[in-house]
Amino acid sequence: MSDPVTGTGAEPRWLDAEQQRHWRTYLEGVSRFIEALGREHERHLSVSLNEYELLVRLSESPTGTVRMSVLADGLAHSRSRVTHTVGRMEARGLVKRVATPGDRRGVDCVLTDTGRRTLVSEAPAHVAAVRRLMVDALTPEQFAALGDAMAVVARTCREAEPD
Repeated sequence: MSDPVTGTGAEPRWLDAEQQRHWRTYLEGVSRFIEALGREHERHLSVSLNEYELLVRLSESPTGTVRMSVLADGLAHSRSRVTHTVGRMEARGLVKRVATPGDRRGVDCVLTDTGRRTLVSEAPAHVAAVRRLMVDALTPEQFAALGDAMAVVARTCREAEPD
């Protein structure tokens, strides 16, 4: 009978001591970075880290409009989580929801002028925190290697997601 965790009947391929050390260091580093960046947002910005990322995604669209499901996929968040985040942001006038043209079931999220102004005014503090907490703490080679490694991990995880 196949093991539900490994997908095989074989013994799991346990991490060796060095892999275990790297894995745990990775988990701690990601947790501490996200926590520290979140605190920076709470202290110095009017939007949370998740809200900031959503504003960035909308601002990168030529029309400032992105379908809600596409936002969820791009942010790697559940649709429910994005819906709640957008609801809070909509109440503050940062975004608005509109029906997707030609699709009665689709909903688009639109960046408002207030949302764009908020993003522009808060981007310098966000970028300064990212630089201080990560970019400037690494060599250019380490930062590039981190980005390359995370691209592989993201792709592998996307491919493993159920359809």
